Amino acid sequence: MPPDTTVYLLRHGDSSRDMVHRYIGQSDEPLNVNGRMQAMAWQHTFRDLPLHRILCSDLIRSIETARIIADGRSELVQPLAGLREIDLGAWDGLAVDEVRRRYPDEYRKRGEEPAVYRTPDGESFADLADRVIPLFEKIVHSMSGNVLIVGHAGVNRIILCHILGLSLTRLFRVGQDYGCLNVLQYSAGSWTVRRVNIPAEIQNVIQ
Repeated sequence: MPPDTTVYLLRHGDSSRDMVHRYIGQSDEPLNVNGRMQAMAWQHTFRDLPLHRILCSDLIRSIETARIIADGRSELVQPLAGLREIDLGAWDGLAVDEVRRRYPDEYRKRGEEPAVYRTPDGESFADLADRVIPLFEKIVHSMSGNVLIVGHAGVNRIILCHILGLSLTRLFRVGQDYGCLNVLQYSAGSWTVRRVNIPAEIQNVIQ
C-alpha cells in the first residue's frame, strides 16, 4: 500500500497581463507583481513545513511560484512537462470575446462538451486527464510525507475531479483562483479533500 501523503496542490500565482479575459494554456506567461506577492505569502506559510518534494509544471509561471515558495530549498523543486496546463492550440492567448466571434460553432461545442471537445490543434480535458492523472498517481505512490505541487487551473481541476469522483463535465464547477491552495490527504488507500481554493491571503491553513 502506498505511504501516507499530504499533497498541497497550488495554482501558480497571477500571470494575467491585462484585464482582458483570455484563453491561456501553454503560452509561457511569467508572474506579474500580484502573482509574486501571492507566492511570497505562501513562502511564509510553508517556511517551517518539511517538504519531501516541490513539483511544478515546466511553464515559467509555475516554476517561478515554486521557486519563490521554496526560498532556501531550491533543490526540492522539480519541473515536470506532464504538469503543463491544457494545450489550447489556436486559441491560446486569444481573448474569449475574439474566440466567440471567430469560432462561434467551436466555442458553442466546447461549452456543450467541455470534456471531449478539442480546440483547434489543442487538447480536450479528457486528453489532459490522460496526461495528468497517471503522473499524479505515480507521484503519490512514490513519495511520502508532504508534497507541494504547483499546477494550473485545468490541471488542478482534473486532479480534484479524479479524487472526488466527479465527471469532467462538471470541471468548471470547481473554483481555482490564481495562487489558491488545495489540501489533499492520502491515507489507508483513500483520499480526503481537506481544503479547496484557499486564497494566498489566508494564512495558517496547513495545520
